[in-house]
Amino acid sequence: MTNKRIETDRAPAAIGPYCQAVAAGEWIYCSGQLPLDPDTAEMVGDGDIKAETLQVLQNLDAVLRKAGASRADVVK
Repeated sequence: MTNKRIETDRAPAAIGPYCQAVAAGEWIYCSGQLPLDPDTAEMVGDGDIKAETLQVLQNLDAVLRKAGASRADVVK
């Protein structure tokens, strides 16, 4: 089985030896996200949990879209 790295500039770049997600067969394994704005690489929300959560979900949505999926496809 060949693994394929999933990377998009619409979510923060992974730091170090990580990637945003990996497709392994029919499965997509997403890395954890921080509430970083992908355009500025700055944290958003300044302690506002709603703003931080929204940014994390937007980042995950961008990674999933790049992989051809959506939150509706998420198992866990």
